[in-house]
Amino acid sequence: MSRSMKKGPYVDEGVYRKVAAAKQSGARAPIRVWNRACTIVPEFVGVNFEVHNGRAFAKVYVTEDMVGHKLGEFAPTRTFKGHTARATSAAPK
Repeated sequence: MSRSMKKGPYVDEGVYRKVAAAKQSGARAPIRVWNRACTIVPEFVGVNFEVHNGRAFAKVYVTEDMVGHKLGEFAPTRTFKGHTARATSAAPK
């Protein structure tokens, strides 16, 4: 279920303040974020983030195409290690 239009997008105030301070000072260092549910707003474009995926921090550079999505969408929490070799060798010839 999506968030109501009346409330607007969810943007964490702490993250928003850190982005505003980084843009004002011109800092290029990535901003560490644990809040994966934070919506990306146009002010975040051009900023480097490190989004926590439960184990490590994934580097995310925000572009215009990402506006409206959540930060957590770009930091996968599961690692796909591939299918087993047995499944491919068991296929009929």
